[in-house]
This record gives sequence, C-alpha cells and structure tokens, in this order.
Amino acid sequence: MKTITTAAVLAVLVSGASWAEGIAPSKVSFDDGLVSASLTGVPGDPVNGRDVFKNRKLGNCLACHVNADMPEESFHGEVGPEMTGVADRWEEAELRGIVANSKMMFEGTIMPAFYIEEGYARPLEDFAGQSILTAQQVEDVVAYLMTLKED
Repeated sequence: MKTITTAAVLAVLVSGASWAEGIAPSKVSFDDGLVSASLTGVPGDPVNGRDVFKNRKLGNCLACHVNADMPEESFHGEVGPEMTGVADRWEEAELRGIVANSKMMFEGTIMPAFYIEEGYARPLEDFAGQSILTAQQVEDVVAYLMTLKED
C-alpha cells in the first residue's frame, strides 16, 4: 500500500511539475499586448520574482529601470519607466504581456522579449532557441511587480 501511495504522490508531483513548466512561448496568446492567462497555472512567487528582477544574469531589469524597492542594489538604469507604483499603472495581464514580450504592446521598444524562442540572436549557441526567462520566472516577476504600489 505504501508503494502505491508513494507512486501516486510522485505521479501528481510530476504532472504538476510539467504544468508548471508552462505554455511554450510560441503558444502564448496575446490580445492587444495583454496575456490574460497564467503561463503556468501556478501562482507567481513575488520573493523569487524580486530575485529574478535584480539578477544581472536573468531579468537584469535594473539595467534599465529604477526600483526604489531595491536600494541595496547599485546601478539602476534610467532608460525604462520607474518601477515604483507599477502595480498602480498596469493590470496583471498587461504586466505579464510586457514581461513576456513587450514588443507585442509597444512597437519599437528596446525592452527585450523575455519569453520567446525565436526571432532574436543569442550570442552563445548554448542558449539558441531558449527564452531568457522560464514561464514560471515570468509569473514570479509579474507577482513581484504587482507588489510595487505607490506608498
């Protein structure tokens, strides 16, 4: 009986993990730049999203955006909009669309598309055909951005 229960638990975990991998970037549905549906079906983790946001090898969002929530980080960029109050300016579906592929909302933007598989040049062959962020990392960043409200 213990073996059957363990196998059942593992099956649920594996099926949940495959769902958490998310929708393939080419299958994301944009509606005027918005992405209403979660990419993973799993809620984003704002703590992990904050880490992805500031990570210079992942999101590298600080390269372009000032973020008053991260005074401990140096070298905030000033190219993109300030992040303070971003959750007051944009809805979750809008933020998900912007993070996944801002080019679907803002024609000519220099913001990278973080969740696409093709249509860009990756300087290292090991990363060819891979999105910059995973579906869950997009959801995590969106969850984090939803915490950034005006004080």
